[in-house]
Amino acid sequence: MEHYFTNNESLESKIKEINYSILDKKFSLFTDLGVFSKDKVDFGTDLLLRTYLNNHSESLKVLDVGCGYGVIGLVVESITNSKVDMIDINKRSVHLTKMNIKKMKSNNNVFYSDAYSEVNDKYDVVITNPPIRVGNGKLFEILIDAKKHLNKEGELWYVIRKDQGGLTIMKKLESIYNVEIKEKKKGYIIFCAKNK
Repeated sequence: MEHYFTNNESLESKIKEINYSILDKKFSLFTDLGVFSKDKVDFGTDLLLRTYLNNHSESLKVLDVGCGYGVIGLVVESITNSKVDMIDINKRSVHLTKMNIKKMKSNNNVFYSDAYSEVNDKYDVVITNPPIRVGNGKLFEILIDAKKHLNKEGELWYVIRKDQGGLTIMKKLESIYNVEIKEKKKGYIIFCAKNK
């Protein structure tokens, strides 16, 4: 079974556009086969975005990890005027995000990276809807190693469903972050983890 965090060069391409609305702003985004939530912005991403934007309206330096076709980074940039870097291990996702950046005349930057392998900068915020199905090793690499790329007062924002171990993962992260639950809805939990 192909997952959206693999690069299958033989997977056919069927690029289409989807629409997404948030805070009275409308977005039209290119998606394709082989990327996460290709038919519509998923509930977890939407809740993460709404909760984040309810807490941050200011312009910050942001890293969107596992950006998919770019919805989180593009919405955050558009609404808060933040400077956003976006990364993904899936080359098709990076290509789609480049298309969406061009379409929206965005100043965001996107590049291929396996977790933080190609990331050299530090950020005010790391934000992610992490790929749970990739396994705990990669999941914890994304969540724990975010610390190395956060400024002193930086924050890691992420969404994990309760039935996917959200609270257990929170406990494991509490040794290195101050973790706070910001929102809970339909089994999804939005977390904000701050450097200790």
